[in-house]
Amino acid sequence: MNRTIYLILGIILFVTSKVKSQNTTWIKPGIHCFEVPTEYLKEREQIPAYWLTSNREINEFLDEKIRKGEVRQIGTSAGNRPIRAVFYGSPRKGEGTTTYSGSLGYQDVLAYRGPDHEKTVFLAMAGVHGGELEPIMGIINFLSVLETGKDLRGVSWPVIEELFNSIDRLIVIPVMNPDGRNRVPIRMFPFRGMNYEVNEFWNTGGYPDGTLIGWPDVKEFIPFDFTSNKFPGGYSNEAGVNIQHDDFFNAMQPETRALFDLCGIEKPDLILNMHTGAVFPKMLKPFTEVSLNVVFDRLYRKVLTAWTTAGLEKTDNVQLESDPERVGSYSPFSLDGALSFHCGALSAVIESPNHGFAAARDGQGDMIVLTPEMLLEAQLIGYQESLQFLKDSGGRSQWTPSKN
Repeated sequence: MNRTIYLILGIILFVTSKVKSQNTTWIKPGIHCFEVPTEYLKEREQIPAYWLTSNREINEFLDEKIRKGEVRQIGTSAGNRPIRAVFYGSPRKGEGTTTYSGSLGYQDVLAYRGPDHEKTVFLAMAGVHGGELEPIMGIINFLSVLETGKDLRGVSWPVIEELFNSIDRLIVIPVMNPDGRNRVPIRMFPFRGMNYEVNEFWNTGGYPDGTLIGWPDVKEFIPFDFTSNKFPGGYSNEAGVNIQHDDFFNAMQPETRALFDLCGIEKPDLILNMHTGAVFPKMLKPFTEVSLNVVFDRLYRKVLTAWTTAGLEKTDNVQLESDPERVGSYSPFSLDGALSFHCGALSAVIESPNHGFAAARDGQGDMIVLTPEMLLEAQLIGYQESLQFLKDSGGRSQWTPSKN
């Protein structure tokens, strides 16, 4: 009997060793069983000191470096991981007299936002998709600027520092989906030229042989089936749900619920939802109420003008690159539209290029490489121009003025 058991165990160990010679397997009984090719586990050999992206690095930064802001846990993920945010300034005081929908019917958003309607509130979040590392790096450097006036390279951002004192309330969420981030064991991908497949595997998932599920195919099945042999990437939480496409009118995921509760209290004017998924930095048009479309166009022109002037866009033609008519709606309905109709904010996605691969202009010609430092610059320019826009425009109270 014992010999039979030992024989069976030996066979299992032999088969497992054969599999692991080509792949690395993560197994969590009853929940996970998926593989990735060992080659995909390689990291960049020299990771810059300013490139903080892991859950551990983020939590250490929040614990050790935040002094001006207040760090609070706003919720817990489906995988029981804390969702933490940093708060600056004072919150709105008092409550409105109606729902947001009611205020639109009344034709005065003040009735929802309350007596502090004119306060300006800015919210930034990253890590909605855990495999998108650039915005997590960028948002930590943004926090460094808010705390010290300098990013983690030691470069000063005096305009952001000045704007910090001009906005009434700033809220920063470094990792909105800590489950997805935990699933991707890479802090910084190595540069692989024009091969995007490894980076996309970690982000949107794939099969044990390294082939991709593909975008937008990964969105066909929500929640993701963790009992399959496919790797889910960093898109979903531990319940298999991509919170960018949660069930917003039914039983929302705990991450989404925490974000909605926060926005219901804080009522931000402007939300930046920071992602990775572009060859050049871009801002995507949200699904939102009609009156905010023209506001988005103004914000788009400002941010894209700054990126183009900094040499970060496809061409140096400011008029061309900053034309909001060139950008379409990236999704008929998603998290940003849901947030907008929940609390009246203009919620826009910023897509960063990926440091792990590059592309050629129009699919041909010379490869365009945006260095990690250039990607950091792109992130901070996006924050700077958005804050400047919020200050100059006055926020929601001026975008749709009260009738009272």
